[in-house]
Amino acid sequence: MRLLPDRAAKAVAALFSCLALTAGAEPPQTLTPMDEAKIAPDLALDIVDGGKLKLSDLRGKIVLVNFWATWCPPCKREMPSFERLKALMNAKTFEIVAINAGEDEEEIGRFRRSLEPPLTFRLALDPKADAIRAFSVAGLPATFVIDRRGRVVYRALGARRFDDAAIVSTIRSLEKN
Repeated sequence: MRLLPDRAAKAVAALFSCLALTAGAEPPQTLTPMDEAKIAPDLALDIVDGGKLKLSDLRGKIVLVNFWATWCPPCKREMPSFERLKALMNAKTFEIVAINAGEDEEEIGRFRRSLEPPLTFRLALDPKADAIRAFSVAGLPATFVIDRRGRVVYRALGARRFDDAAIVSTIRSLEKN
């Protein structure tokens, strides 16, 4: 996969965001099952505010991985719904990792501080787009759900309300496996 230069990627994302907003279309509040559940890439990520995380360290939990950027309006709109989803789920069996698309920690910190209530899930850095390439992300926002065995089982391309009952039910169904 070839990534667009930073400015071009931002322009394309902004154009698609504007087109979606202009059309007034809200995507369905569903997750798309993956055709074939494959083991998630084992990424080693730097976490905003310090620390490191390997996705494989979260095996045994359901993990929602979101790719986002502060310049992406749909990304910003869905962030509060992740926080509400986190509150609805069992903290012992569910994690959210939001991977930022190439911005610096200072910009992400400003964004985080601008939200009320503040985000409590992990925000990770992807300065070289390694995670974006590993998950074959072509546009933002993009979200993937990893089951307890570490397999990517669902995806959502475009913004969603992740605290929607249908999405919560789909994610909770993974607790039984």
